[in-house]
Amino acid sequence: MEERIRILIVDDHQLVIQGILCSLKEVGDFDVVTANNCDKAFQLIKTHQKTNPFHILLTDLSFDNSTEETNLDGGEELIKAIRNNEFDLKIAVITGHTETNRVFNVIRNLNPNAYLLKSKCDAIEIGFAINKMLANDYYYTHEIHQKIMRRNIIQIQMDDVALQILKELPNHAKISNLEGIITKSDGALLKQRSIETKLANLRTDLNANNNTDLVLKAKELGIID
Repeated sequence: MEERIRILIVDDHQLVIQGILCSLKEVGDFDVVTANNCDKAFQLIKTHQKTNPFHILLTDLSFDNSTEETNLDGGEELIKAIRNNEFDLKIAVITGHTETNRVFNVIRNLNPNAYLLKSKCDAIEIGFAINKMLANDYYYTHEIHQKIMRRNIIQIQMDDVALQILKELPNHAKISNLEGIITKSDGALLKQRSIETKLANLRTDLNANNNTDLVLKAKELGIID
């Protein structure tokens, strides 16, 4: 008899869990267990690891039901604990978080096998993600994939001068104040005209309407803090 795939769903909203359960029923015959917090989820994974292990984890990132006694207060902490203990299961994030910087950090630091958005996640996409994970592949929903691609492309285009300008820009009321602060790779100071040209190029690259919008988009992309 073929082994049933065991899936653990972790979310603090029962309606979300029910929605995922309904989608999974459309996809296939899985052995599904649910948990409403990360501590319980980790204990379930640990307890069943040797006897009846889970194959796939579907977890949110943010949990509103954490208390002072909570050890793992979010999906990131749960994933870290799983990685640190070298538990062998595929991990999919199903969340509402689309902030580029957070998405980028989760994918770069935690390497989930899939990243799905609650607002756009249906049975077809969950099924596709599960098949990808079981085939040792990765799946990021289209919006997340586009964000990561754009973030990587823009970061490649960012040189030291651009980063200096973006970091200093919020601290000065006038562009002319940046002259004498921004330095080139050879240590020479950048003139105002060159700074303005660089800013114009950055606004084009980040599709920003003005310098204020430019800083906001640079922060949203995680280029600057």
